[in-house]
Amino acid sequence: MSFPVSTKATPDRDTSLDYAISEPEVAVIIPCYNEELNIEKVVRDFQASLPDASIYVFDNNSDDRTAEIALQSGAIVRMVYNKGKGNVIRRMFADVDADVYVMVDGDDTYDATSAPIMVEKLISEQLDMVVGVRIAEEKLAYRSGHRFGNRMLTGFANMIFGRSFNDMLSGYRVFSKRFVKSFPAFATGFETETEITVHALELKMPVAEVDTKYGARAENSESKLRTYRDGFRILKMILTLFKTERPFAFFGIIALIFALLSVGIFIPVLVTYIRTGLVPRLPTATLSMGLMLVAIINLFIGIILDAVTRSRREMKKLSYLSVPHFSVRKRL
Repeated sequence: MSFPVSTKATPDRDTSLDYAISEPEVAVIIPCYNEELNIEKVVRDFQASLPDASIYVFDNNSDDRTAEIALQSGAIVRMVYNKGKGNVIRRMFADVDADVYVMVDGDDTYDATSAPIMVEKLISEQLDMVVGVRIAEEKLAYRSGHRFGNRMLTGFANMIFGRSFNDMLSGYRVFSKRFVKSFPAFATGFETETEITVHALELKMPVAEVDTKYGARAENSESKLRTYRDGFRILKMILTLFKTERPFAFFGIIALIFALLSVGIFIPVLVTYIRTGLVPRLPTATLSMGLMLVAIINLFIGIILDAVTRSRREMKKLSYLSVPHFSVRKRL
């Protein structure tokens, strides 16, 4: 499938050079676990929407016929025995080599016809990630609890990192090669989407969103997402990322809390001392000093870790930039 990009020179750049852009290699990567009812349709739909793409199904040690059906449908099947979506994504990103990666869940809830639009947007605008924002056409497609949790977590991430996406937990995304090969995947479960989002926000990558239809799962097909358990894990991931990516703010808040407690406890002791010249509540004064010491220690931890984080972020940025975007122009 061809995705044309304009190569006309503009007046503000060197018109003495001609450039060509090679057509990108597209890979559709599908993480799966017990999706024998849906996987054939997912593979067929993406074969129709992206006929030149390679279709990979990574089976997460299913105990049904998911892998067998995917293979019969024409997909390239790989097995991942460590349970958890994060483990599957880590393997997919490591093992598949392409210019553009279309990642989609194998539950047949996402619209395959949106894939060419998302791929073309990634190419034409030279982006590193395009997120498919779920627009549910059926009430049962997107449960109210999941929708509320998504909004809450998205808003929390936006508060911490300054900006976010409308659908931070979407499982339908298109990536550039330099995103995939620079992504240090640590998550093991469904919190991996949060980790992916934060990676893009931290490195200030060019990203975009595209609305896409979101349907209900097939009858007798059960969702693997558990609202409260996985919601808690995602919230824990956000807090962990807040600590690692914004250590000065994280430990600074802790330092401020202890400092305020210290001052609040010390004020009555100080008032008594001013009036009488005595410190009758010595244990209270000692506790106040201890709390202030904890506040100072947390402040210095934040300062030190902030310097370490800046250095680590620079290394991640260099790793990201070391992989050229597939649409980089080549001199003829």
